[in-house]
Amino acid sequence: MSAFKVALVQTRVHKDREENLEEAILNVEKASALGANIVCLPELFLTRYFCQSEDTDCFDLAEPIPGPTTDRFCGEAKKRGVFIVCPLFEKRASGVYHNSLVLIDPAGEVSGIYRKMHIPDDPGYFEKFYFAPGDTGFSCFETGFAKIGTLICWDQWYPEAARIASLRGADLIFYPTAIGWHTNEDEHSKNTQLEAWRTVQRAHAISNGIYVAAVNRVGFEESGENGGGIDFWGNSFVCDPEGAVISEASGEKEEIILADIDLRKLEETRRNWPFLRDRRIDAYSELQQRFIDNDSGT
Repeated sequence: MSAFKVALVQTRVHKDREENLEEAILNVEKASALGANIVCLPELFLTRYFCQSEDTDCFDLAEPIPGPTTDRFCGEAKKRGVFIVCPLFEKRASGVYHNSLVLIDPAGEVSGIYRKMHIPDDPGYFEKFYFAPGDTGFSCFETGFAKIGTLICWDQWYPEAARIASLRGADLIFYPTAIGWHTNEDEHSKNTQLEAWRTVQRAHAISNGIYVAAVNRVGFEESGENGGGIDFWGNSFVCDPEGAVISEASGEKEEIILADIDLRKLEETRRNWPFLRDRRIDAYSELQQRFIDNDSGT
């Protein structure tokens, strides 16, 4: 099948975990009723973004895979006949936690797990306190519609991640995300960050000749410190292999956006922009270095 439909669920995350779970289940139902074949939820959608501070009590929010949340979504996927990209705070073992996602197939089975590879540690994004770096590699999963790559938030800034997923055969990369502005940032800074976020992901689509789908949350979530917090900017979108945005959400509303994916577009684009053909794979060994110190000046 060369054409299929994806849905991105842009949502506001409430303080009550059970409310978030039930809302997500309802949104999967709505997306499937609209004809979606693959439904993607935002990063860590079950809870407010707890990584704004370092608190050992937050480890209690994690759960195993498989576990209660995957059980619920496995039942929903089977009932609706859809694939679900379901991000989770994973408890792998005592003291070992990951920012993860699972791909659940229409048979109601977990058919893939991805653990976030790039872990940020910035003001308001203290993820290294909570998450061990992923060890799944930049995997791709077969859906019957297409091969999909699944990366998470901070991964979206790294061209290497998108490239490897593409070289493994991804036709489409999903980026579940939780990103926004800190309190008191000025409008210029906000616009610059948002446009950089959109641009880098559209560039991944162009340079690899693939579709890219990024889904974010919306709404303000306080940090508990001096009235600060993060205003999540929404703007979920899907772009085609030429980087053209084919579906996008607002910056403020909860909404489900749909996009038609046509793999003939991928083939057509790669024939005319043969970036993968012209790669100099013999010349890229230096990418394995943290930084290239060149004292010789050559």
